Amino acid sequence: MFQKMLINGELVGSDSKINVLNPATEEVFAAVPKGTKDDINNAVSAAKNAFPAWAARPESERQGMVNQMADVIASNADMLARLMTQEQGKPLAEAMGEMAWAEGYLRHYATLSVSGRTIQDDDDFKIQMRRVPLGVVAGICPWNFPVLVPFWKIGPALISGNTIVVKPAPTTPVTILKILELCNEFIPAGVVNIVTDENDLGPLLTGHPDVAKVSFTGSTATGKKIMSSSSGSLKRVTLELGGNDPSIVMPDVNVPETAAQIYGGAFLNAGQVCLAVKRAYVHEDIYDDMCDELGKIADAAIVGDGLEQGVTMGPIQNKAQYELVKNLLESAKKDGKIVSGGVVENKSGYFIRPTIVRDVTDGDDIVDLEQFGPVLPVIKYTDLDDAVSRANNSDYGLGASVWSSDVDKAADVAVQIESGSVWVNQHINIGPHIPMAGFKSSGIGVEQSAEGLEEYTQVQVLNIAK
Repeated sequence: MFQKMLINGELVGSDSKINVLNPATEEVFAAVPKGTKDDINNAVSAAKNAFPAWAARPESERQGMVNQMADVIASNADMLARLMTQEQGKPLAEAMGEMAWAEGYLRHYATLSVSGRTIQDDDDFKIQMRRVPLGVVAGICPWNFPVLVPFWKIGPALISGNTIVVKPAPTTPVTILKILELCNEFIPAGVVNIVTDENDLGPLLTGHPDVAKVSFTGSTATGKKIMSSSSGSLKRVTLELGGNDPSIVMPDVNVPETAAQIYGGAFLNAGQVCLAVKRAYVHEDIYDDMCDELGKIADAAIVGDGLEQGVTMGPIQNKAQYELVKNLLESAKKDGKIVSGGVVENKSGYFIRPTIVRDVTDGDDIVDLEQFGPVLPVIKYTDLDDAVSRANNSDYGLGASVWSSDVDKAADVAVQIESGSVWVNQHINIGPHIPMAGFKSSGIGVEQSAEGLEEYTQVQVLNIAK
């Protein structure tokens, strides 16, 4: 199949194409246009021209159109999920879950309102704080959640009165292109545009003088480049970046129950989740039992093509990430002991079995670096304060969790962790009503929620002398 870009209400092809591989087979299953500088300029120009009329529309109409996008996802979920599994690799059940999440996020955004407040209203002055849209937003999206993340950006951008140009990851553009093609029946020309590239057009988009805001989800290294390219015109920037998310497990937990939840938090989407558990600090009293229990769960995983019935984990999404995880895996084998997994499947596809590594510690690559793949290091600790200190000894601060049968004690520990999201006795409990932010090198600004919506607006103070 060949899926076209959407620019100014038109489906646009190109002279060159990008082949999209199925990571389970390493075979081409679709192609998309290889966008050009002209495509970026045309998309930004279309968004700029569409902005005044879109911003002037009643908020209820903008909310209604976001709900229509949710309707499209809901009514085509099965077809879209199958496309996603073929381009991203995640099992079909997880792909269906992503469709449900994307629909739910859009429906929640459609309930939000951009509102200001009255600061003063007396005999002398009426002073109001308004929130007005910024203009053209650039939404740059990763390959791990190729539908959910774009709609994290499209939803609030449209609700607040902005227009948007979306740039998906070159390895996972097909499903989002298809959704926006279907939505093109009712979206006004230029309000939503999408351009595909081979990661070569990003600087042009983020540095474009007519782009007012950049919303980026991806690596910290790329986030720094975006900060630099956006600085010339002082654009608004929201960055949701990497993480090396710790879990601290106290000795009073129910080991089998906690192991199952930590495993789920670590290996969702084959570990390719920014908020996934990436290092688990486990008290020495239960360390052996926890490692064994995690190993049993990993042993039971069924790894394969996500379209096959019964598969619980798919491949790593792309070859570059596959090679990175393989290198970390070799380092982990030298530094620690493999409890389960550690096997690179000798077949087509970017498959690595879920791997549990024990007897590693801070300073080892598998602990210090974000693996973003199906490998979980388990680190032994004795002193709780030391575990907190080690958890905080990272350039990242995106997500974390604390586990204990004493909820109050766990909460006391949780507030000591330098992280934008800290969960107690759970991991990756997110939602459109919950702010998502990062400490340190894990990001700037807020995604999701009413607070995230405000990031797509400019404060204007209207100060009237009576």
